[in-house]
Amino acid sequence: MTHQVDGSTEKLQKVLARLGICSRREAERWIADGRIQVNGRPAQLGMRVSPADKIAVDGRPVRQEEEAPVYALVYNKPEGEVTTRNDPEGRPTVFDRLPRPPVGRWISVGRLDINTTGLLIFTTDGELANRLMHPSTGIDREYAVRVLGVADEDTLARMKEGVLLEDCMARFTDISDAGGSGANHWYHVTLREGRNREVRRIWESQGLVVNRLKRVRYGFIFLPSRIKVGQWEWMRQQDLNVLYEMAGLPPKQTRAFDEKTRLKDARHKRRAAGAPTRRKRQS
Repeated sequence: MTHQVDGSTEKLQKVLARLGICSRREAERWIADGRIQVNGRPAQLGMRVSPADKIAVDGRPVRQEEEAPVYALVYNKPEGEVTTRNDPEGRPTVFDRLPRPPVGRWISVGRLDINTTGLLIFTTDGELANRLMHPSTGIDREYAVRVLGVADEDTLARMKEGVLLEDCMARFTDISDAGGSGANHWYHVTLREGRNREVRRIWESQGLVVNRLKRVRYGFIFLPSRIKVGQWEWMRQQDLNVLYEMAGLPPKQTRAFDEKTRLKDARHKRRAAGAPTRRKRQS
């Protein structure tokens, strides 16, 4: 079936992301792998669909009729976890500690390498995740960086003006001195793109080694000090509204978390941390 480009059709990967099935990038891979069908036929990259079309992923129908509530959370990533759903080397992943979302599946907003800690945002809205990650949004990412040695003023100026890496030009939009003692020194740096190991590579281009790296902010979302390493916190409606504002999208609704959900989350957190859960009292 061929659709005209009008208000009643959307690109297939955008529909799947909006419904929380996967991110746009994942959808493109699934289409190329033949995992997605439209009206009983293999989907094609770039095709558009309407609400009347029948979409299936791995043979399972996808409902388009009603959008599910959106969920999001903030996670304080520890060292040693990889930002992938399945790791071929069997290493722990950032998804291992997370609670199961009431609907959909978690999509990570960007990545942190295995040795980087700190703020990760997860959402069930693939379109939201895609917009938050896209370079065109120009969203600031702030990191706390500990380096071996102290950078002089010329070095700091070069990193703000731009340095040539092996694959691109890169720069920090801001650098502030956060002090330190001994051989190590702390800085806070900000950049607007999230290329692979970009923060570390910029410092390494100046002959300085990063030995601690932690993301502390993504746009207007800060990592709260109350969220300890390896723990998460659900995002409330006001925080979710901020994410949609950052992405330039109209806000969507999430459901309030009641006391039962809070207690269930607390038990999940204790299990993830290896602590015993409380048993119900025997009457």
